Amino acid sequence: MKFKLDENLPLQIAATLRILGHDIHTTADEGLTGCNDADLWRAAQGEERILITQDLDFSDARQFAPGTHHGLVLVRLREPSRIRLAEHLAEALRNEDIEAWTRCFVVVTDQKVRVRRASN
Repeated sequence: MKFKLDENLPLQIAATLRILGHDIHTTADEGLTGCNDADLWRAAQGEERILITQDLDFSDARQFAPGTHHGLVLVRLREPSRIRLAEHLAEALRNEDIEAWTRCFVVVTDQKVRVRRASN
C-alpha cells in the first residue's frame, strides 16, 4: 500500500511500514516539511497515498468523508510521546487489516481503531 507520513509523526513509523512491505513517503523525503495542510493533502491525493497524521485539522470526517479520497489515518493518543506513537501505530499496522483502509477515514486511539467506510 502507499502511505504518506506527516511530519508530526516519528520517522520510525516509515521504517516499520517499509519493513512490512509498504511504499511510504515522508514530508521530509519530498521537501514538504513545514508546508500547509492543503499542500500536504494535495500531494497525498495526487500520489494516491493514504495520509497518516495526528493533525486535528484533518479530524472532520464530513470534510474528509470516506470514499472521497485515497485514505486518511488520524492518530489520537492521550499521551503521544514519540515512542508511544511509533509503538502504538506499529502495533495497529501489524494487527489490523490495513488493506481495507483504502478510501476510508481511520482513527487510531489508545483503545481501538475505528474505520469509517463510504456509505453505499
